[in-house]
Amino acid sequence: MSTIESKFVEVDGVNTHYLEAGPKDAPTVGLLHSGEFGGCSEISWEFTIPALAQHFHVLAADWLGFGRTDKVYDFADQRARVYRHMARFYETMGVEEADFIGNSMGGSNLARMIADPPPPLPVRSAVLCSGGGFTPLTDERKVLLGYDCSDGAMRDLLHAMLHDPKWGDDADYVAKRQEIALLPGAYEVASAPRLKRPQPNDEDAKKNAQSFGIPDNTIYENVQVPVLIVAGENDPLREPGYSNDLASRIPENEHHVFMDCGHCPNIEHADKFNELTIDFLKRIHSR
Repeated sequence: MSTIESKFVEVDGVNTHYLEAGPKDAPTVGLLHSGEFGGCSEISWEFTIPALAQHFHVLAADWLGFGRTDKVYDFADQRARVYRHMARFYETMGVEEADFIGNSMGGSNLARMIADPPPPLPVRSAVLCSGGGFTPLTDERKVLLGYDCSDGAMRDLLHAMLHDPKWGDDADYVAKRQEIALLPGAYEVASAPRLKRPQPNDEDAKKNAQSFGIPDNTIYENVQVPVLIVAGENDPLREPGYSNDLASRIPENEHHVFMDCGHCPNIEHADKFNELTIDFLKRIHSR
């Protein structure tokens, strides 16, 4: 079994944490983690990296402000700053081409990147795991946004994200999530998107001031790389059937929906997700 190494590298003055595993002479796979409170590479990909590392060179960096990467948030240009940081990470690591897998926020960021070619990341193929599409402000989403740093709030967050209640009921798993969520600055960075300047007093303006519930204007028809779409049938953080729309608009894709699965197929059905992803990537590389 390949060893997973936890490392840091300075990227334009930002101390950036990443995980690395697998043979360095194999094709590189980059992993982009989710963005809930406590989201990071070691949480999103703990069940994925060991399987991928048997076949590929795996890199999984913590997004700017998340996990163990420096807690930086750019209020003037947040999304572009985050994209630039991740792109510069891969440049710093000398990666000229890679397959990328993104879950939740990581998947949505990846979808936006590849739908606006050329993407800032060196994308050969993409796996969207509960990523892309409209993100409604559901009751479950409000639970995620209402995290208050308590163990109970983390349990509620896990029950809202994941279909099987066993994750939120597992005290050890809650504690592992809490360790990351309570790192200095982690709560502040994850809360920062909710700070908005006052808007005019009309409903359209109020709606567009929200972090969630705004239209998805991504032009998926522009995607130029092969894509694997993986969704959970019981995902409470996306509209029902959202992945069907993605599959109808992305030119070259494979589409799978996991039953009895919430927002993180990579966690709830890790073995199935890994098998599907490795098969997809191997076929990409066999071309």
